[in-house]
Amino acid sequence: MMVAPRRGVYAEEAAEVEVLNANVDKLKSLRKKIGASLARLEESGRTVQEAIGPVYGNTQRLQTMNTNIERIQEVIEKFKAPLEQRDREERILRSRPDRVGLQEYMSSIDRTSLALRNLKTTNIKSNQQAVSDLSGLLQVGIQNLEDVFRDILRQESQPIEPLKQLTTKTEFPRLSSNKSGQLRTVNQHISAHASQGPKPGELTPSARAYAHERGQYVTLSLQNLATASLSTARKVNADAVYKQGSNGIGHYAQGIQGMYTAEYDSISAIFTREEWGPVLQATCQSSLATFASTLGNLDTHVKSNLLTDCYLAYEIVDVVSNTSLQLENRTGELKYAMSDALKPVRETAKSSLATLLNDLRTKLSQMQSLPTDGSTVPITSEVMTRLQLMTSYLPPVCSLLRSLGDGGWSAPSAGASSTSIPTVKSFDVGADGKQLFSHYAADTIEVLLTGLESRAKNLLRGRSLQGVFLANNICVVERMIRNSELDPLLTSAQPKLDAWKRKVSNAYLDAWSEPSKLLLDVQSKNTPRPSSTGTAIDSSAILKSLSSKEKEAIKEKWKTFNTQFDELVAKHKSYRMESEVRRQLGKDVQTFMEPLYTRFWDRYHEVDKGKGKYVKYDKGQMSGTLSSLA
Repeated sequence: MMVAPRRGVYAEEAAEVEVLNANVDKLKSLRKKIGASLARLEESGRTVQEAIGPVYGNTQRLQTMNTNIERIQEVIEKFKAPLEQRDREERILRSRPDRVGLQEYMSSIDRTSLALRNLKTTNIKSNQQAVSDLSGLLQVGIQNLEDVFRDILRQESQPIEPLKQLTTKTEFPRLSSNKSGQLRTVNQHISAHASQGPKPGELTPSARAYAHERGQYVTLSLQNLATASLSTARKVNADAVYKQGSNGIGHYAQGIQGMYTAEYDSISAIFTREEWGPVLQATCQSSLATFASTLGNLDTHVKSNLLTDCYLAYEIVDVVSNTSLQLENRTGELKYAMSDALKPVRETAKSSLATLLNDLRTKLSQMQSLPTDGSTVPITSEVMTRLQLMTSYLPPVCSLLRSLGDGGWSAPSAGASSTSIPTVKSFDVGADGKQLFSHYAADTIEVLLTGLESRAKNLLRGRSLQGVFLANNICVVERMIRNSELDPLLTSAQPKLDAWKRKVSNAYLDAWSEPSKLLLDVQSKNTPRPSSTGTAIDSSAILKSLSSKEKEAIKEKWKTFNTQFDELVAKHKSYRMESEVRRQLGKDVQTFMEPLYTRFWDRYHEVDKGKGKYVKYDKGQMSGTLSSLA
């Protein structure tokens, strides 16, 4: 019973094993088939690879070649671009800026300049021709811009008549803001794109153009003023003294100042700050040369008429110095150029101060006669008039005196020009110009009076007449000082004049010393002495104490005194005296004679018992006569 069920179980398991074995066999068969398929596939792959490999390699090479060709095309396009741009910009730059428009023209220059810089950075030999072409084209554009710059200036540079601005007191014309803006933009492009910058000390092309065009404009505008300065210097009367302001140099200098200032403003609106000074100097160079030539011609004229026209030289020094100062303050330039132009006239003006003194000495030494009535001579008023005129030119004269130094006008070389050796005093920059003028004027007056005194001693008889002559001339000197601008300037010279006045007073009183000696009696031991108590003197008692011989001597003294006194009174009245001189000398005579006469009369008037035979004047009459002398 037990054996049958166990066989049934084993049978089922055996069947499953058989099935599994059958599947294993099938798998082995399938694996063999797959292995065979793989072998065949590998063989086919090797065959395909052997066939396709060369084709793939050729494709890669073709792709690389295509990439290289594309890159070559890109380079060619880059090479073609500047040439194409050159052709495009050439059409613009070779045209006139006014045809294509100034702004478009300058933009084309900007593009051309940029392209040129880019080509230069490639450093490729094949680009050298393009670089050369673009450089030439850029130069054409810059030259055309320079022509535009010059044309704009020419349109604004028609000569003017500066006298109109001076008389109407209007501003000198400047370049309009619109034109200045155009010129500034053009100048910036010219400076930025010029092939090479200016050398040190040289101007840019546009600056040279400005200096040329505006320089001509300034020179032509000032030409009439230069001509007027020369024509107004011509003398109709050779002896006529120059009249202040009659020459055109004042207007000429004002015109220069106005035009140069206007140019400076115009330059400032166009050029950079560093260019203002050089461009202004270059612009003014031609007109400054004309100005210097004009001053040279005026200097020649002054030298030929130095005694009468030295004042013109003083005026020129004043006017040009002030103009130079104003221009320097306004522009900071032209100081040395103006100084160089002025130098010949300044040297002539400086030498004139000594020349005038030497001429005065010469004229005094050549005087062959003097007025016999003691009146003044014309040279005195001429000298004082000259000093009065100098006060009208005080600033330039003081400047000249400072350059000479105190007393430098009296040195032997003072009349020389710039070749004279400077003295230590000439470097005294702190010297007071007015004080130096006072010294110069005092020296001039001293030369005048010393010369007149010398000629009076040789040509006039008698110290009294000499004294009157000198006193009259001193009076004229003082009067012309007192009634002019010399008065406050010559206060320090008054002590010298007072010394001269005392000297001439003593000379005049010299003739009165003779009759005064007669009034100095010699007292004997018997002659009563004058009372010191102030009591009246008894003339009769004094005469009684005298001997007959002494009385006769007293009578003779009276007679001689009367004669000499009357003669001196007559002479005094015959002299031609200035009113101040007559008063002063009359007062001096009265002060000198009246006390002596009064004393003598008190002692000896009874000598003729009041008959008037010897005693011609009593004290009252004498006082009245002496008073009449004034």
